[in-house]
Amino acid sequence: MIAVIDYGMGNLLSVFNGLQMVGADARICTAPQDLADAERIILPGVGAFPDCVRNLKTTGFWDALNHEVLEKKKPILGICLGMQVMAKRGSEVQPCEGLGWFDAEVVRMTPADAALRVPQIGWNDVSFREGSPLFKGLKCPTDFYFVHSFFMKCANPEDVDATCDYGGAVTAAVRRDNIFATQFHPEKSQDYGLRVLENFLSWMP
Repeated sequence: MIAVIDYGMGNLLSVFNGLQMVGADARICTAPQDLADAERIILPGVGAFPDCVRNLKTTGFWDALNHEVLEKKKPILGICLGMQVMAKRGSEVQPCEGLGWFDAEVVRMTPADAALRVPQIGWNDVSFREGSPLFKGLKCPTDFYFVHSFFMKCANPEDVDATCDYGGAVTAAVRRDNIFATQFHPEKSQDYGLRVLENFLSWMP
């Protein structure tokens, strides 16, 4: 079973439908104990970093995620805000501590080209590391759909699995051990996004 976490801040239906399209046994989970039965976990997210942290903690998913991902080593896919909260800290609205799974800070995008508006909304080419199992079968670069004003700035370049250019390099995906996350929305990225979801289902970190 693939657990899609419902903590009050996610595009759940699109993610759920995308997983069904690639043949996954997906379930929207509203209680942290549901994660115990999951083979894999998806953490979506739309909104502000501090709200995400607060909701994960008040629903009990914060501790459950640390247990299932860090201790039991279950594969997880974070999407958009679900990726950002995996950083050590965020600066949106107010300074806030994240899960700390990546040595990274979530900062506001500041494109060098003043003609580029923030948030970044729409399709953009994503270049990924050669041999990345999550982008298997895709040409490099491949375009994916983004909606965001902040991005993850990683201290360790080895954590960065993919980037895009938006008036400067922007982290588009990160990967370490059993943790994978995308700033773009695979569930909104048509066939290319579905391929990423398929790759996540077969990924054996």
